[in-house]
Amino acid sequence: MEQRTYNQYCATARTLDLVGERWTLLLIRELLTGPKRFGDLQAGLRGLGTGLLAARLKHLEREGLARKITLPPPARTPAYALTRAGEELGPAVLALARWGLRWAMGERRETETFHPGWALLGLRACFDGEAAAGLRAVYEFRVGEEVFHVRIDDGAIDTLHGPAQRPDATITMSEEAFLGLTGHALTLAEAIESRAASASGDEEALRRLKGLFRLPSPHARTPDGPSS
Repeated sequence: MEQRTYNQYCATARTLDLVGERWTLLLIRELLTGPKRFGDLQAGLRGLGTGLLAARLKHLEREGLARKITLPPPARTPAYALTRAGEELGPAVLALARWGLRWAMGERRETETFHPGWALLGLRACFDGEAAAGLRAVYEFRVGEEVFHVRIDDGAIDTLHGPAQRPDATITMSEEAFLGLTGHALTLAEAIESRAASASGDEEALRRLKGLFRLPSPHARTPDGPSS
């Protein structure tokens, strides 16, 4: 398949030549949270066919954005990971996520799928580093059948799929409750109070959790609205 190009000697155009095709940035999104097997990528990108997924991965390999690896024991299975160049797309993807939370999300459409694991980058995008100053804690989130965890280290954040070895606090909720949080329908405190969610663990870690993530207020896109 011939790669399309804008044929412009411009950094933005050259970047879009590499990652502007459909599904490519979403593959980057998946790999930003760690190496993934082919089947993991298929599960996380519902609607992307096997052939197109293979083609997009070959493109990322060819362009030096992703590479094949073997997962460490006990898995020892082939997987894909980002290269340094691929990882440096992280801030751009996070900026798109922040913009989307403010200007693009709105109500969930009936045809749209949802995967709680996609929230890992959303958590990074909404993270308030100043509110996390001096905090060192690991939070494990159990959302439906998904488990992921967040490590906070004095204003820095790392988000990872899978359970934490020694979480300081654990938050459990349904997918519906989690969607309520991301859609501003309720706060974490309200979810816990209404028993839509439960939280256990270190009291100080749980107290600090409420201020660590700040969702931007949603705005309507209008043709002649104010710019501020």
